[in-house]
Amino acid sequence: MNNEFKSILSRVDHTLLAQSATWNEIKAICDDGIRYGCASVCIPASYVKQAAEYVAGQIAVCTVIGFPNGYDTTAAKCFEATDAVNNGASEIDMVINIGWVKAHCQGRLLKVIIETCMLTDAEKIEMCRVVSQSGAEYIKTSTGFGGGGATREDVALFKAHVAPHVKIKAAGGIANLDDARDFVALGADRLGTSRIVKAVKAMEQE
Repeated sequence: MNNEFKSILSRVDHTLLAQSATWNEIKAICDDGIRYGCASVCIPASYVKQAAEYVAGQIAVCTVIGFPNGYDTTAAKCFEATDAVNNGASEIDMVINIGWVKAHCQGRLLKVIIETCMLTDAEKIEMCRVVSQSGAEYIKTSTGFGGGGATREDVALFKAHVAPHVKIKAAGGIANLDDARDFVALGADRLGTSRIVKAVKAMEQE
């Protein structure tokens, strides 16, 4: 595997969030994430404890909170996040309440998915400001379940409007290595996808 692929894979949150995901499929995601040097595996909260025990520190375990709709109460999200961390999650991706954003409700958010396909550019820019002020580590484009995924335009907009300390995660619809290259070049620090590992595996088998 060449250095470019290693660099891209090191930014990948290898993801499986399908409702039908089985433990055997989660284990396979973990195995591939470890083998290919991914940044994390992003999996449903119900599998976090098993996965954390299975990987035994070889890769970070990420899960999602308020996913995919984001309309849980703050207290419910806090409970979910605390439970996930207690079960071994080292990274949390949390969906914002889209309705609150559209009602121009200000708040403090931590490592949030803002679901760009549902927001105007002005709302996206406002979320860049809020996330930057919150001290969050990442702003993330989308759940992949909201009818749209990451776009090059949105990643470029994030890069132009977030504070320097805020990293960008592009997720949803990253179909191939060319997409991955483009998103990284535009400023994405993480890629939420299951397809990049599959693409590299396919190339190895050719």
